[in-house]
Amino acid sequence: MNPTDTPVKNPHPASVPAAPAAVATPIPPTAPAAATTAVTAPAPPTPSVRVILPGGVDDPAAPSGGNVYDRRICRDLPAAGWRVAEHAVPGTWPRPGTAAREELARVLRETPDGAPVLLDGLVACGVPDIVVPEAARLRLAVLLHLPLGDETGLAPETAAELDAAERDTLRSVDVTVATSHWAAQRLVRHHGLAPWRVHVAAPGADLAPLAPGSERDGGPPHLLCVASVTPRKAQHRLVEALAAVADLPWTCTCVGGLDQDPGYVTRLRELIAEHGLTDRVRLTGPRRGEELEASYAAADLTVLTSQAETYGMAVTEALAHGVPVLATAVGGVREAVGLAPDGSVPGALVPAGDTPVLAAALRRWLSGPDVRERWRAAALQRRTALAGWDTTSRSLADALAQLRPGPRGTA
Repeated sequence: MNPTDTPVKNPHPASVPAAPAAVATPIPPTAPAAATTAVTAPAPPTPSVRVILPGGVDDPAAPSGGNVYDRRICRDLPAAGWRVAEHAVPGTWPRPGTAAREELARVLRETPDGAPVLLDGLVACGVPDIVVPEAARLRLAVLLHLPLGDETGLAPETAAELDAAERDTLRSVDVTVATSHWAAQRLVRHHGLAPWRVHVAAPGADLAPLAPGSERDGGPPHLLCVASVTPRKAQHRLVEALAAVADLPWTCTCVGGLDQDPGYVTRLRELIAEHGLTDRVRLTGPRRGEELEASYAAADLTVLTSQAETYGMAVTEALAHGVPVLATAVGGVREAVGLAPDGSVPGALVPAGDTPVLAAALRRWLSGPDVRERWRAAALQRRTALAGWDTTSRSLADALAQLRPGPRGTA
């Protein structure tokens, strides 16, 4: 917007000498000052990015933090100045079949030279033979939710193979986007990436209604675990810790997909029964929307027992409801838990895999009204300091700006 130029009158007009009395000389009218017309340069065109997603990004049976993140950035990037063209590629990523490989290759091949492309790491990192050749022609960025080799339960040779493939892919692209500072630093060290090519766009959180918890119905303290039921999320550690505090009143709900590792789910159900906790620990399967909101509303404490996390979106979702968090101190979870403005921790962090320490923390919280009050107060403070998804989209837009659309030869 340019200010309007306003003609200014001369405060000291030139005096006009008087004509002889016998002659009347008309005075020519003064020409009006020419208005200055502001010239506005045309706005640059809005850049566009093709976003390549895993085909299951909208699968209601397998909700995940990565899928939620992908959906939000596709929705919010336009407000940050980027037009988005989505393309979901079905397949068993990161180890796809022939049809999925051919489809990804086609999508990249048909993308114009020099165009920016953002690929979900689950799709990109396992197939460097497809991605790396296109990196010489396109402006590629990879959004990495979880390093492929960090998934729990992989055979050592499989983890090593995926890790090597991921390294080849990330070294070839212009930009890598991590979801926490911890993850970014680890990628730089582990894969030997140039630090200036690795950017952070941490997940945001939507401020939510405060959870009334068990006070609403006067029941026992209620625990909530929101995570896919898999070895990496380690719900068996939670069940073992709960068995150690079975003498105290509590109930627990585990919300999350049950289809990723059916064998693990079966063993977890057997463990729950073995400890006599069938009436106190529920596995509900995935929940979304109002059902998930109701789960948070009923919670007094959220527990996350993961073996590996690059961030931990369930943590900030709980804090957005004012629910404190007891979580394992892995990866970027410490960043997600964060600190309240007064420096207090909105819950507690414990070592991964240490069931006695987890059980002791649960006992301290369950048997100590002062502990529950302190954790809750810190969670309420932390809730007001959480960054929103608009911050995420702006951070991602800044990273995409490094792609500088155009033919690579002119970069």
